[in-house]
Amino acid sequence: MAALPSAELHARSVSNRDEIAAFLRTDRRYAAYALGDLDSQTRGRARWGMAFDGTGAATALAMHLDSLVPQPLFLMGDPDGCRAILASVIKPRDAYLLSTPAHDEAIADLYELERAGELLRMVVDEDSFSPFVGSAERLVAADIDELNRLYQLGYRAGFAASVLEDGIYYGVRVGGRLVSAAGTHVINPREGIAVVGNVMTHTDYRGHDLAKMVTSAVTAELLRRVPDVGLNVYAENAPAIAAYLRLGYREHCRLTERFARRRSGGWGLIRPLREAMRITWPRDQR
Repeated sequence: MAALPSAELHARSVSNRDEIAAFLRTDRRYAAYALGDLDSQTRGRARWGMAFDGTGAATALAMHLDSLVPQPLFLMGDPDGCRAILASVIKPRDAYLLSTPAHDEAIADLYELERAGELLRMVVDEDSFSPFVGSAERLVAADIDELNRLYQLGYRAGFAASVLEDGIYYGVRVGGRLVSAAGTHVINPREGIAVVGNVMTHTDYRGHDLAKMVTSAVTAELLRRVPDVGLNVYAENAPAIAAYLRLGYREHCRLTERFARRRSGGWGLIRPLREAMRITWPRDQR
């Protein structure tokens, strides 16, 4: 069982954008997704909590996004502070947790945690970026059906055309057929950060650098808008990591992702739904 946090710690809900952003900026590359959510259309569905020490200095932050099941939960900062937030301020019953092993250990008495997947947060900037030139083309709203057909090879749900209008997606066609694509998870020009994701190549065309090509095109476009670009990749995905290293991405930190259920109960309500929907989480398919 995790040790109890210091009695000097206290936690409260926060909503002031500048207060939240100031803490996230202390490790903006780690907090890339949260910085994206801070100014996105989903901001109104996000709950934020912060922990403070005896001097009033912020030590930790948690963000819970009210979205489709399971709902994302992001932790940052002092693990004991994160535990204090989850003990008294933000108390989701079920969540999709993105954190670190230290955070997981600190909240283990509050949440039952499923086996973790290990992610690398990789980052690139203009100085380190090494583009890979190819025939990738910008995708537009009219391409959404093709994009969904590609993603349905490994993803459970299709996207709306708005993802191509609001985000940046590039694809490669062979014989007129879209066989590889990459896009964005978040873009926040105000905070100068963006995240690449949804990298997918049809199984028949892997091993020909197409994923590297589309990722490079998306990254180049983003770096014209923001100074820092990040992405997540599973630590076990050696081919993807090698491709990102070739583009100039470097490891910034390691994260864990896992399902968490409140020990007070309620997981039984969501487990049958997960099994019925066969919820899986996308991995970059090269």
